[in-house]
Amino acid sequence: MNDASFPRESRLRRQADFDRVYQGKAYAADDVLVVNGVPNGRDDSRLGLSVSRKVGNAVIRNRWKRLIREAFRTQRGKIPAGFDFVVRPRKGAVASLGSVRASLPELTRRIARRAERAGR
Repeated sequence: MNDASFPRESRLRRQADFDRVYQGKAYAADDVLVVNGVPNGRDDSRLGLSVSRKVGNAVIRNRWKRLIREAFRTQRGKIPAGFDFVVRPRKGAVASLGSVRASLPELTRRIARRAERAGR
């Protein structure tokens, strides 16, 4: 797999996968993103997006999705492996690649640390 790609296997697509992540009740948030996560028993992490109509019109929602996917794809080395993450923008946050790139790895690491502590 090309490290800079975002293949189908790296995405959450089934409703059951999203439900499993939300039922895990592990999340981290800052002023830009809210990230839910759960261990997936795989060697890599997968990304799911949840960008509701409350965020804005279709243009704004699609921009958020592009930015989050790009941050996930380019920051893959900083994101813990073996987790499924569902990411959504925080209400009122402004979509910028810099803020998403800074926020996503930090929030995913927080979830991984909590899961590690809970597993002990």
